[in-house]
Amino acid sequence: MLWVTAGVAALGLFVALEIAARRYGQPGPIADQLAGAIFAPKPGPLYGGLALMSVVLTWPQRIIAAGVAIGLDAVLVLVRWAADVKVADGHFFGNGALLVMLGYAVIAVTRRTGPERLLLLQGVGLGLLLVAGRKTGDSWLLITSKTRPLVLDQYVATADHALGNPSWLAGRLLQATGPFGIHVLDLVYAKLAVAAIVVALYQLRHVSVERRFPSHHLVRTFLVIGLLGPGIYMLFPVVGPVFAYGPGASGTGGVEWAAANLWPHTPLPITTPQLMPYDRITPRNCMPSLHTAWAVAIFIHTRKGSRILRFAGTFWLVATLAATLGFGYHYGVDLVAGVVFALTVEAALRALDRGWDRQGIQLVAYGTAVFAALLVSYRFIPLEMARHQEVSGPLLILAMASVVYGYVRTARLWEPTAAVARRPEPQPEPV
Repeated sequence: MLWVTAGVAALGLFVALEIAARRYGQPGPIADQLAGAIFAPKPGPLYGGLALMSVVLTWPQRIIAAGVAIGLDAVLVLVRWAADVKVADGHFFGNGALLVMLGYAVIAVTRRTGPERLLLLQGVGLGLLLVAGRKTGDSWLLITSKTRPLVLDQYVATADHALGNPSWLAGRLLQATGPFGIHVLDLVYAKLAVAAIVVALYQLRHVSVERRFPSHHLVRTFLVIGLLGPGIYMLFPVVGPVFAYGPGASGTGGVEWAAANLWPHTPLPITTPQLMPYDRITPRNCMPSLHTAWAVAIFIHTRKGSRILRFAGTFWLVATLAATLGFGYHYGVDLVAGVVFALTVEAALRALDRGWDRQGIQLVAYGTAVFAALLVSYRFIPLEMARHQEVSGPLLILAMASVVYGYVRTARLWEPTAAVARRPEPQPEPV
């Protein structure tokens, strides 16, 4: 019943986004998904979805699935080359992975029964959800740019004085590192989904043996963050400092819409914020920072892995925070909101999995209240926050730290404790 309810809700969301995207002359997630089975694929984690689906297969089946996917892609590439089909951005591969996942869905319905059918459908659904999540995100970003002509960047930038305008500082530091630092952080920022797939595969590595999925894993958190985050973008549209106060991500495109060309070398003056218009192309995807939220989720889910995995999770979190600020994609207060948002979502999913208790309800309610308070303060008292940095800055960090502490404390209470084995009492010898 849970899987049916989730499937119906996801289908309803996809249909709504398809209709909304069509209104603006763009294909939605359903059309993109269907087109990906035939036409040249758009960038997306297609083979990552196949890898996640493969956790329910045995090793021989995995090898066959990968071989069939690569073979199909090779044939389709040759067909496009022979027909002289132009492929945008060189994205040739991916159709094979999608076709194999759809093929296993057919096999599950026609050739499997009982628990085996359910397990295979769960695997296919997990892989397709990863792909559909990317398509859905693209549609959401299009909708935010078309429906929110006014942005709140001046309010967020003013509130960011409470933290000392960290994006300005990080931008200058990143430029000082030269091409090497820029390339490394750009790779980390762009390949966040790859890191998530690696961690998810580690968590799901025993599914094919145990014939069941673990009760909670990273993919669930990733999908819920990606589902809820864009809704907040609609309520709190922000484009980011490189667009609102700089040249844009390309280096030139945002100057004509920027409030001033100040990022990252000129300190931002404290002035009364106002709503400002921006173009109908740039996504309003800053508040909260979902890259931060996803990196926090990766960090949390690597804590029980190997030493290498724990180190990788820590590195990805630190590098993602540096990239979001250094490239000017986010303000510092976006990151604070992103951390609170991620921990609240993670706590809600874990509480839902183990059964809602008093600690879980309190933590989710507290995280939600802190997140709402952050957004309200950024919108209605940013000038006061900027003028009293010595108070507002520590309060922001304290609010975030309190949610972190609450999550860590509650997670420890939720951890199963091993019962201490009692030594058997010596029995008296028979007389």
